[in-house]
Amino acid sequence: MAGDMSRAIIHVDMDAFYASVELLDDPGLSGQAVIVGGLGPRGVVATANYEARVYGVHSALPMSQARRLCPQARFIRPRMARYRELSVSVFSVFREFTPRVEGLSLDEAFLDVTGSLKLFGGQQAIGRQLKEQILARTGLMASVGMAHNKFLAKLASDSQKPDGFVFVQPGEVHAFLDPMPINRLWGVGKRTAPRLKALGILTIGQLRRSDISAVRTVLGNRAEHFQRLSRGEDEREVQVLRPDKSISNEITFDTDLLDRTELLAELLRQSENVSRRLRAQELMASTVVVKIRDANFHTVTRSGSMRACSNITRTLYRMARAQFGSWRDKHRTTPVRLLGMGVSGLEPENAEGKARGDQLDSRSEQSLDRVFDRINQRYGDAKIVHGLALRRRKDS
Repeated sequence: MAGDMSRAIIHVDMDAFYASVELLDDPGLSGQAVIVGGLGPRGVVATANYEARVYGVHSALPMSQARRLCPQARFIRPRMARYRELSVSVFSVFREFTPRVEGLSLDEAFLDVTGSLKLFGGQQAIGRQLKEQILARTGLMASVGMAHNKFLAKLASDSQKPDGFVFVQPGEVHAFLDPMPINRLWGVGKRTAPRLKALGILTIGQLRRSDISAVRTVLGNRAEHFQRLSRGEDEREVQVLRPDKSISNEITFDTDLLDRTELLAELLRQSENVSRRLRAQELMASTVVVKIRDANFHTVTRSGSMRACSNITRTLYRMARAQFGSWRDKHRTTPVRLLGMGVSGLEPENAEGKARGDQLDSRSEQSLDRVFDRINQRYGDAKIVHGLALRRRKDS
């Protein structure tokens, strides 16, 4: 497949997705630097719009540093339910052009449109239609890169952001890659790039033309792999991903928590989130996992399997609370830095032979969750929650 130039691969990447959604929902932010992420002392930047990026703000930057670089920005806490809602609309556009979609995150995917070219008029025609349909349905811009493999398509979508549209034809690969700095190659990071530069290899083109024996002194047995990339060769297929094998939610607290009620309130909030996502995908879970990290960065997990599957908030919370309690009873004076809750052992909600709820899911709890889902779907995530979880939402 390395030399297969007949494939048609598209990489779509939404432009500053979280920040763009905030601008979409609040036009008053237009023209301002917008930074989305955790707002506490331990927060990090999830996304910054392009007005903020000119100040050096980027994803994964500590929020404290982002505030110093761009103090005039609007700082916003993420609204994951809203981002997931728009992500569903974006991915529905993808699947109208091809079933071969490999989602990388809420806002990014590879599409193999090889089998769709005749139907939709060619690779560039599909790319333009993707941009137009995403904008029409969500009001958001996407950057699109097109090539005959994933590596080139990804670099193409990145090369002219925002609102990019780049097609790398087979005969233009070297002209496209050669001028790029060496750290644009996947896997060449902060440690490797300086060592390559010490050899005089500053660009991808220089790596392509370098003697392989010299490159091995820095890259070892990966030298051939990186030279293949420098030539624009990539054998990987677009992988149509299976449904989630697990669903989880976790939080790093702004300050370490010791109060048991506060911790249980957070655990219930996470149980609401996870169970709602299960029900939205028509799944049930058989195993509940709790993750705890203390103030000394020591991390433990506790898990328990139910006698039958469930996607009911109170059922999952009772199991999570039991797992947390088994740890807490032995660590009563240990502050908690991070708390997470997740589920695995997922099965379709209507799977034959799968008992529901192990007689723990009362009809009233099932009905209550359905009411919660309808209200939150209509008026926005977390408009209605369990009482204990409300305590954490107010604190957040």
